[in-house]
Amino acid sequence: MTTFLSTVTADRFDTEVLQQHWIPLAADDADTAAVLRERLGIDFTAVRNQVWETDNFLYIPVVATYQRGETIERATIVFALGGEFLVTLQPSEHFVPFDKAVAKMRRNTALAGSAHGVMYALLWALNETSERVLHHAGDTLEEMRDEIASAVDGHDRETTSADVRATMARMDATERIVSRVRETQLQLARAARHLMADTPPGHELDGVTGILLADIDGVQQQAGVEHDKVRYLRQSAIGRPEVKQNQIVETFAKLTAVLVPPTLIATCFGVNFAWMPESPWQYRLVAIVLMALVSVLPLVYLGKKGRLR
Repeated sequence: MTTFLSTVTADRFDTEVLQQHWIPLAADDADTAAVLRERLGIDFTAVRNQVWETDNFLYIPVVATYQRGETIERATIVFALGGEFLVTLQPSEHFVPFDKAVAKMRRNTALAGSAHGVMYALLWALNETSERVLHHAGDTLEEMRDEIASAVDGHDRETTSADVRATMARMDATERIVSRVRETQLQLARAARHLMADTPPGHELDGVTGILLADIDGVQQQAGVEHDKVRYLRQSAIGRPEVKQNQIVETFAKLTAVLVPPTLIATCFGVNFAWMPESPWQYRLVAIVLMALVSVLPLVYLGKKGRLR
C-alpha cells in the first residue's frame, strides 16, 4: 500500500488517495449526511461538545480558531473516526486550515493510507493554524504597546482619548482571541489523546502522535505567554496615566512650596496699616531678603531630597 501511494501524482492525490479514507462532510450537505447515516451508520446529531463513541465510530469535536485574511474566525469540526474511514463535519465553505494537512499528506503519502493517519494530519494542521493566530496576536500587541506608550507619554500630540479607547478595545479583542486559542489547544490535546489510544498497535503513528501532543502543549504554553502579555499591557496602560498625574501633582506641590512663603511675606508688608502708611526703605529691604530666603530654603531642601529631578 505504501509503495502504491508513493507513486501517486499530486494531480490524482485528492481524488484517488484522500477519498479512500477521508470523507469531508459540509455542514449544509443534508443529502450526503443521509447517505453516510444509511451506509456507515454515522450520525452527527447526537454530538455536542463532548466525545461520543458508538460501535463503529469515535466522535471528537474541536472548535478551531483560524485566520482568514485579516480576521480571526472560529469553526466547529467534528471528527468521526472509524477503523477504515474518517468523516469530518466541517463548514460549508472551503475550510482553509485543512489545505496544509493535504499538503502534508502529499509530502508523506503514508499518512493518507489510513483514517488515523489522515486525522493526525488534520490535527497537525489545526495546531499549526493556532500557532499562526498567536503570532498575529503577538504582532498586534506589539503595535498596541507602542501606540499606548506614545499616547500616554505625550509623544504623539494628535492622539486623542478616543484613540486610546479604540486601542484598549483592540486589546480586549486580542485577549479574546488568545483565550479562544487556549480553548482550541485543550480540545486538540483531547483529540490527539483519543487518536493515540485508538491507533492500532504497530501503526506508522506509533510515537508520532506523542510528538504532536508535545507540539500542541507548546502552542498552549505560548498562548499562556501571550495572555500574560495582554494582562501586563493592560496594567501598564492603566498605570501610566496615574504615574503621569502624580508627577503633575508633585510639580504643583513644589511650585507651591517655593512661591507661597514669599507671597505671604509680600502680602503682609503690602498691607496699608493706619499707623504705617508707607514702609521705610529699610523695611522693604528686609521684606525682599525674607522673600528671597524663604524661596531659596525650599529649593535647597527639595534638592537635598532629590525631588527636583
